[in-house]
Order: sequence, then structure tokens, then C-alpha cells
Amino acid sequence: MTQAPFHVPVITIDGPTASGKGTVAQRVAEHLGWHVLDSGALYRLTALACLNIQTSLNDEEAVALVASQLDVSFKADKVFLSQADVSQDIRAEHVGNTASKIAAYPQLRLALLQRQRDFQVEPGLVADGRDMGTIVFPDANLKIFLVADVQSRAERRAKQLKAKGISANLTSLLEDMQARDLRDSSRASAPLVAADDAYVIDSSNLTIEETVGKVLLHWSEKIN
Repeated sequence: MTQAPFHVPVITIDGPTASGKGTVAQRVAEHLGWHVLDSGALYRLTALACLNIQTSLNDEEAVALVASQLDVSFKADKVFLSQADVSQDIRAEHVGNTASKIAAYPQLRLALLQRQRDFQVEPGLVADGRDMGTIVFPDANLKIFLVADVQSRAERRAKQLKAKGISANLTSLLEDMQARDLRDSSRASAPLVAADDAYVIDSSNLTIEETVGKVLLHWSEKIN
């Protein structure tokens, strides 16, 4: 399947882990009545599937093969892998760290590229990730790069985990996040970087509502 025509509008929201891009993308999509793509979920699903079947994480070809054969479905706010609800499983820190490591594989990124582009359907799409505006949807109508200082992001993640009844050590989270930032920004294939035409929004001291408001303002300015 080829990429959907440009007349189907796309807003991309990229940024580092725990910058709030997933929540912001969901809220923006709800406001506009559009579809939403959590691209990170596809990498987390691949990581979880590899861990479940004990695929060697050092075997790039094997990991890419797992990605190409994923039996995935998204229903409302639930994520299913082989018909099992893994919505919580893919949010575990060890799954996220595994996803960050295998995301550097060019073969894996290629295997998931068209699957991501297939989400571009009417009436529009809000896509969040790390290379949405640079690689997956380079012709997106609006590109946002959402940042926040690492301390704020670690505190947000700790709060999210504790709210789910999961113990969280702020120091460990901070160290893991710094390591993940370095991997994501320095990998050879599709590194985490703002597109040249992206609007950078620092959410360190903004609420979710304020951040969503800024994205919607940029969109309003684009279409008016």
C-alpha cells in the first residue's frame, strides 16, 4: 500500500520519552475528531513480542521479522497483541528500554514504516513519536517538536507509574531517561531530532491543557 494522499491532513508530534507527546497527541486528535497514531507503541509491541518468544535482541534481522509479523490491533484506548490486551504490559520500563535499544535497527524501522503510514486516513491523523516529522510523514501539514527538561520528565514518569501502583525510583528513572535520550539522539538511523520546519514547544512548565492549546493555535494559524 502506498502512502495516503497529501490531502489527508497530518499533525506530527515528536519528542523525547515522557515529554507528554502521547497525551497531547490524544487530546489534539480528540479535539479535531481525527485518528491518532502512537508510533512508540509499535516499537514497544515489537520489544514485548521479542521478549515473549525470547528472540535474540542482538539479531537485527530476527527482530525485524517479528515486527513484520505482529498481530496488532488498537481499540479505543486498548492495545492488543495476538488478541491479548497488552495495554499495560507495553508501558513497563523494561519494555520501553528494550524498545529504545532495538529502535536503532534500520531493518526494524523499515519494517514498521509503511504500517505507520497506513494510519493516514480521513479525516486526519495526529502522529506522535520520534521521527514522525522527519521520516514517516515528512510532508505533514504541521510538525511539533515537544521538549521538556529531563528532571521534569523523570518526575512525570514517576508520578505516572505510582498512579498505576508501580514502584518507581526517581534516580533510576532519571538515569534511564538520560541513557535513552542519548541512544535516541545519536543513533545512525532516524535519530531523534526536530524537523527543520517544526515548531518547538517546551512543556517543562506547562500543563497538558496549555500544551494542547499551543498545538491547536499553531494548527489554527496554518489553516487560516
